[in-house]
Amino acid sequence: MCVTGSSTVLPLQKVFFFFFSETEFSLLSPRLECNDSLTMAQVEKRGGLLRKSSASKKPLKEKVVLMYDEIFMTEDPSKCSPRFWEELFLMKVNLEYLEGKLESLDGEELMKIKDNINCLFQHCIQALGEEHPIRVVNALQTLCALIRGVHQKNKSTSGFDIINMLMGFDKAELCMKSVNPYIVKLSIVDDEATLNGMGLVIAQALSEYNRQYKDKEEEHQSGFFSALTNMVGSMFIADAHEKISVQTNEAILLALYEAVHLNRNFITVLAQSHPEMGLVTTPVSPAPATPVTPLGTTPPSSDVISSVELPLDADVQTSNLLITFLKYSSIVMQDTKDEHRLHSGKLCLIILTCIAEDQYANAFLHDDNMNFRVNLHRMPMRHRKKAADKNLPCRPLVCAVLDLMVEFIVTHMMKEFPMDLYIRCIQVVHKLLCYQKKCRVRLHYTWRELWSALINLLKFLMSNETVLLAKHNIFTLALMIVNLFNMFITYGDTFLPTPSSYDELYYEIIRMHQSFDNLYSMVLRLSTNAGQWKEAASKVTHALVNIRAIINHFNPKIESYAAVNHISQLSEEQVLEVVRANYDTLTLKLQDGLDQYERYSEQHKEAAFFKELVRSISTNVRRNLAFHTLSQEVLLKEFSTIS
Repeated sequence: MCVTGSSTVLPLQKVFFFFFSETEFSLLSPRLECNDSLTMAQVEKRGGLLRKSSASKKPLKEKVVLMYDEIFMTEDPSKCSPRFWEELFLMKVNLEYLEGKLESLDGEELMKIKDNINCLFQHCIQALGEEHPIRVVNALQTLCALIRGVHQKNKSTSGFDIINMLMGFDKAELCMKSVNPYIVKLSIVDDEATLNGMGLVIAQALSEYNRQYKDKEEEHQSGFFSALTNMVGSMFIADAHEKISVQTNEAILLALYEAVHLNRNFITVLAQSHPEMGLVTTPVSPAPATPVTPLGTTPPSSDVISSVELPLDADVQTSNLLITFLKYSSIVMQDTKDEHRLHSGKLCLIILTCIAEDQYANAFLHDDNMNFRVNLHRMPMRHRKKAADKNLPCRPLVCAVLDLMVEFIVTHMMKEFPMDLYIRCIQVVHKLLCYQKKCRVRLHYTWRELWSALINLLKFLMSNETVLLAKHNIFTLALMIVNLFNMFITYGDTFLPTPSSYDELYYEIIRMHQSFDNLYSMVLRLSTNAGQWKEAASKVTHALVNIRAIINHFNPKIESYAAVNHISQLSEEQVLEVVRANYDTLTLKLQDGLDQYERYSEQHKEAAFFKELVRSISTNVRRNLAFHTLSQEVLLKEFSTIS
């Protein structure tokens, strides 16, 4: 017979000491043999049985299972055992049994033991704040099982409420505080190493996505598809391109959003330069084989980055997190028909909105001494050729942001019109222009591409008026577009790079006067009727006053010039000559508030979107991560590394 207090206690008995009290163990010990080779082959984990017994004896259960059974009774388990909750989290969790127990009860049966479930939830939360690592890990695993089990019962028809079941409505305000401590901590982090580390992790994840997409794109273009297009042309290129797909990463994008939105110090991380990830050449000298690191688990160390040479390629250069993010955005924003990509595209535009509002971010975006060559992905279209990567100019990063917005504008005029994304896109452009006007930044950018894209968007809205008005208030978007032109007309002399740029603006308005005339006719028609769109259309009518003044002032003079000089069709230079000669007699009205905007606010406008986004991310994580396979030893090891 083995003595329980001596140093000769065998391993199996030590395990039993962990599961049973001293009294229970003394009753059990005569049945045990002191033999290290004793096996537990007959243990039934899900049932919580230690071993099967004969028909005349009850099966033996782990102590933690017995304690679970007490929780699932209507009586308070701590009534007879004051140390019940304290002992529970010293026991190794039996996830299968606990989840099986929750699964076996219907909603009504679970409501009968709501008080005990409330107590279990409350004590799990309390144990998470303790210093004892075993208690913390056991409480965390128990909490995961409890939340998953209760969540499974949330059927819309049963009136089952998760919050009430877990903590009770009366305690919800105390347990779940309108302030998130982790959000507060993130907002005040100013440690450079912490911020840089977070930025590096995000950059690595986004770079990996960009690399995978680039690899698939190259594979797609070099295979059978390439040979086919050489024979039949590129008429099917857009359809074929949709097959190139890489799973989006909303979780890492959400992390970037929270950092940019909450922490002003993180803005500096966006601009910190590093060799572009994922596009470096392999070292010349052979390197020993190393185990493959799972995707997204650890960022590359600085030693790895510095140990390789950058190839002489136009797209491989000094980069930063913002460039990586812009490339990622240019991929996921191409196709918004898929729900995940739609969420990703919206989140990308929200992040860009936060960046466009930040004074420091705008400073480095517009810094003429910080020039980069940013190779954005462009959607293949029949009427344009893919730009050669090596011909891309080095420009301030704001040019890449504007390019991305222009690209979105010209590629999403479709039946399933993404109105919300278009509004955010125009808002980003407007906020950048407001900064340029305020700081008198004369950006050397091909503004004509933006003007042309905006006019084509107006033409699309007009040609699809009936279909779009059934779903959207298109006048909100039309007003924003018209006011962008008003920004250029009223303040263009403060931020356009040269006087000739201002002339080109007028030329573009005059050249496309028919589109503005048609828009005026449409909004005038709807603003004079006592219909649903009267007020919204009236705002556009008033906003068009200066554009119409320009058209009505210059068109007769251009026609007169053509008649006097017997020219049937004037060249661009001849039109510009007329424009320059007649500025003095043009009268425009001063419009207020063109350089003002409402700052981004997450609450309450975006609450529903982020709720749905977090739910989607959580579902995806639960689908791909099996918590019950994580052993206590692994969790303890990981827990020990968290400060």
